[in-house]
Amino acid sequence: MVRIILSFILISFTFLRPAVAQDAAWVQIEAQPSLTAAEERARSYAAALPDVNGFSLGGGWYAVALGPYSPEDAETVLRGYRNEGRIPRDSFIAFSAAFRQQFWPVGANLLNVTPLAPALPSEQSEVVEVAPEPEPEPEVADETPRQARASEAALSRDEKKDLQSMLQWAGFYNAAIDGSFGRGTRGSMAAWQDANGYEKTGILTTLQRAELYKQFTAVLEGLDLQVVEDSEAGIEMVLPIGAVKFDRYESPFSHFEGTGFAKGAKVILISQAGDQNTLFGLYDILQTLEIVPLDGARSRNKNSFSLIGENDEFISQTEVSLKDGHVKGFTLIWPTGDEERRTRLLGEMQASFTRLDGVLDPTAGMDELQSIDLVSGLKIRTPKLSRSGFYVTTKGTALTTLEAVQSCSRITIDGDYDAKVVAMDEANGLALLNPEESLSPSGIATFHDGSPRLKSEIAVAGYPFEGALNAPTLTYGMLADLRGLGGETAINRLELNAMSGDIGGPVLNTAGAVIGMLAPKDMKGRTLPEGVGFSLTNEVIAKLLSGAGISATPATATAALSAVDLVNVAADMTVLISCWE
Repeated sequence: MVRIILSFILISFTFLRPAVAQDAAWVQIEAQPSLTAAEERARSYAAALPDVNGFSLGGGWYAVALGPYSPEDAETVLRGYRNEGRIPRDSFIAFSAAFRQQFWPVGANLLNVTPLAPALPSEQSEVVEVAPEPEPEPEVADETPRQARASEAALSRDEKKDLQSMLQWAGFYNAAIDGSFGRGTRGSMAAWQDANGYEKTGILTTLQRAELYKQFTAVLEGLDLQVVEDSEAGIEMVLPIGAVKFDRYESPFSHFEGTGFAKGAKVILISQAGDQNTLFGLYDILQTLEIVPLDGARSRNKNSFSLIGENDEFISQTEVSLKDGHVKGFTLIWPTGDEERRTRLLGEMQASFTRLDGVLDPTAGMDELQSIDLVSGLKIRTPKLSRSGFYVTTKGTALTTLEAVQSCSRITIDGDYDAKVVAMDEANGLALLNPEESLSPSGIATFHDGSPRLKSEIAVAGYPFEGALNAPTLTYGMLADLRGLGGETAINRLELNAMSGDIGGPVLNTAGAVIGMLAPKDMKGRTLPEGVGFSLTNEVIAKLLSGAGISATPATATAALSAVDLVNVAADMTVLISCWE
């Protein structure tokens, strides 16, 4: 699978800062490697200094900064506080583009506000004068091509790559993302300028780069991307807090449920101790869950895996890796039809994913109500319908009822083996399946030759509860008539209490030979009472098999089997046929 990692929003875009005096500047005084430590330092500084703020820097680092100020005022603040010994000597000037989300003070967002006037004790005047209302600031003039080339030259290689990637996203650049501004990049810049009403110079000014960046980030508006530290799971990453919120822990998952911004949105953090066997087991288990639809790419190597599943309602993407005995990762579930936003959000999550110490307590969520069809609060994918069938060849060809294979996106034998329909008898309701990979059944059906004995004991092998039990069961009854209620010769009437899951299973005589296949009870619109059933005859079955180039295997044994032996014979040939949406 191709991982789309577009982490530009989380990068320090210094090239977006116009060279004008009104830019917001900050005095960065510390950086801490954890949110907890940064909050403690911000709280300590706020007790002694004004204008204290805290911002995420990305990569697991957090800054404590004073501001916002104009660049000139920031220099004054830096010089004054440093001379007074109130801030570290290595404090420096930073700009808003260097910071991500604000974490201190809680709820504040000062990255886009007008710079403040600093309040240094040593520089305060004794006379406070009321300043007149400021006149509206004139519109900032754009750079000349010469000035634009100079500001462009100050960009780092990574910033140039980011610019190329944004031009590529906008549809104007299709060459390599290499940070080299050659003819292709210049041409794409000119094309973007022309499309956006600017003079075609082939060199983006600072304001134009800011406009391109604004276009690029517009799709993420409303998601409220924030760095979230889940100390219980030992994971820190950017999450769309505007679309999901924390709900619960159910080991090994930390559930963030949708808030309504995007219908069906969900994020799951994955955290557990383990080894490669744990990783591989999780890979298998996740594919049984409804959150990972059947369609989509899958990949796994010795230390990681990724899963993509999509259907008409949502797309899920799961990425998990093993490191230092900890299996960690995440799943993003997003509604179908919002692919650009999903892809961009996924890139932010991938780029920001950071492992912290510890894993989720394996007992987390165990006090919740347990359910057999749930795994850690996630619903196991189940087929829309399951019926019974039985092997008729040594390569795994199986016979079943037609109702088991209608309107299915996927058909499986025993839940694990994909199969396809190779022949049908629509008039009598029969279907023949071939597994997509060759199987080696423990046993196959052998067919009784001639008409079965009227009023003889029979048994139907099947899955009455549609797979809730992991082995077939036998339901005993009697052959009541060699015709249907309307005199039909293609069916036999049975006296037994079978269930819907048994339909398609083999009807056996006491010697273990097949005398027919259990048919649906509702025949031609008539719903019959309990204790009445029907089976399609061997003649009908043989006709379908012959048309598919298969010869029915004749039964040779005639002696009645013991109950145990009959169960074993039935179990070897009988299979669960499932129809999936």
